[in-house]
Amino acid sequence: MKRAPPDRKEAAKRAALNALKRARRQADRTGVKLSDWEGEFLGSVEDRLKTYGRAFGDPEKGGAGEALSVMQHMKLKEISSKAKGEKKPMTRKPFGRKAPKGD
Repeated sequence: MKRAPPDRKEAAKRAALNALKRARRQADRTGVKLSDWEGEFLGSVEDRLKTYGRAFGDPEKGGAGEALSVMQHMKLKEISSKAKGEKKPMTRKPFGRKAPKGD
């Protein structure tokens, strides 16, 4: 009997839901207090994932097979780092010219 190929959208949804649950559990386990905004963010993203299968509507904000937008993914990463007690993750420096040296 042949199996159906894995549904990538469903796999992305499951992975995102698991990441949200991991972040919340890690914060509870380590005793890190998440802000009201962070708790609300985790809850609302989880609700949208369960309802719609993805947490964003604008296709310009993320990939076609992704469950989280780029910014949602970055914020989840920040919350996970905070929950682990790590410093904020490195952010990219803004683009532009570098200051001239030696003057």
